[in-house]
Amino acid sequence: MAEVLVYVDHVDGAVRKPTLELLTLARRIGEPVAVALGAGAADTAAVLGEHGAVKVLTHDASEYADYLVVPKVDALQAAVTEVSPAAVLVPSSAEGKEIAARLALRIGSGIITDAVDLEAGDSGPVATQSVFAASFTTKSRISKGTPVITVKPNSAAVEAAPANPAVSELSVTFSAQATGTKVTGRTPRESTGRPELTEAAIVVSGGRGVNGSENFAIIEALADSLGAAVGASRAAVDAGWYPHTNQVGQTGKSVSPQLYIANGISGAIQHRAGMQTSKTIVAVNKDAEAPIFDLVDYGVVGDLFDVVPALTQEINTRKG
Repeated sequence: MAEVLVYVDHVDGAVRKPTLELLTLARRIGEPVAVALGAGAADTAAVLGEHGAVKVLTHDASEYADYLVVPKVDALQAAVTEVSPAAVLVPSSAEGKEIAARLALRIGSGIITDAVDLEAGDSGPVATQSVFAASFTTKSRISKGTPVITVKPNSAAVEAAPANPAVSELSVTFSAQATGTKVTGRTPRESTGRPELTEAAIVVSGGRGVNGSENFAIIEALADSLGAAVGASRAAVDAGWYPHTNQVGQTGKSVSPQLYIANGISGAIQHRAGMQTSKTIVAVNKDAEAPIFDLVDYGVVGDLFDVVPALTQEINTRKG
């Protein structure tokens, strides 16, 4: 069976969930070969093996932390040369998509971004995408070179498939461009204790109807009762009620959780583009004619200041 390269997104050896999803998808089209780079790369092997990786290629060098994405592109190109894979899968983060695009250019291959599903085809892997603000679903494949595909988080359920991976060090020669852009400093993001927005299984968002930054405490309380991430519409962000890093929409982040709860959000196309692929959508809005209700699985016509606290209380009561 053909091998499939999977780029490992990890933090000091702690593998992030989107990578485990990629391993699940990779097993549909071949045998997963994981590529882990940077500090802690060798520590990822056990978790990667538990989720089906038959090989783990590792490489640690200061360049991965000291410079931007080019060293990682150099390493992935070396892995492609070594393995000759049927495809290369990369998480659809901002960094992941830049790595994938640069790699595709380097190896003369086509690229598909933001896939939401993957299956084997007679002429290579077939990727499913949600396009035009999720108004259409397309299936496509790459006809030139080694397919490079980025996959959105929450596109597949993580499935364990224990394997005993062969771990080896990848031989990497960095290009002259690798040290062209140096990282001069880092400021850790203040932790809220909530899941990362694009990876969360549940997202609770607030919009114009929240009517002020102080009222986002109601949205946060519901999110915390569910173990969810907090999102915001562009209107709420532009008003200064919530940080731009939490914006969901065409000019913000795209999410695809199992459950999305929209509170006081009208459902403009800008917002829908960022959350329309959510598996189950619930909306709370006092305007029965709000466009969001055309999209939802469950809708509540009511004042969010009455509905959301009551929902939070009921959830906490049931949790005991």
